[in-house]
Amino acid sequence: MKGRRSKMLYAAYGSNLHPGRLRERIRSATLRGTGFLHKYTLQFHKRGQDRSAKCGFTECGEGMHVAVYEVDDADRKILDTIEGVGKGYDVDEISVPRFGKCFTYVAAHTHIDEFLHPFDWYRDMVLLGCLRHAFPAPYCERIAALPVIADPDPVRRERNRRTVARLKRR
Repeated sequence: MKGRRSKMLYAAYGSNLHPGRLRERIRSATLRGTGFLHKYTLQFHKRGQDRSAKCGFTECGEGMHVAVYEVDDADRKILDTIEGVGKGYDVDEISVPRFGKCFTYVAAHTHIDEFLHPFDWYRDMVLLGCLRHAFPAPYCERIAALPVIADPDPVRRERNRRTVARLKRR
């Protein structure tokens, strides 16, 4: 059918958890629900282009919560660019209970650094997404307790702090 867009499911687990954040990045993102993946554990161990820790996950089985969004194929390509596919993240497929196969972003092994800490604003974006989806308190508390560092770039820091403030109001 002419004009019909291809849709796919995306499992978000990091700074894209919050629907407001993801909709600011790609317009077609429609929240379909949340899921829990028993065999994965959320980690802040992916070296970002800004040299701070970003989210990734490992298969150590503590469990990881995700938000599942439906996105247009065209927006998927935009998100791939934003997330840095080929520059630290790879695209992979995971199975989410009740939703089936979803694409997600996996930290490339070349970009794992267990000694990095996230910027305060990045940790806050992830935490606000967790709270927005009412993930269990121990999960949120673990994220809230993470050690963070201050972003040394004043422009990026203020831009992202404004994003955090917007997300708090939603």
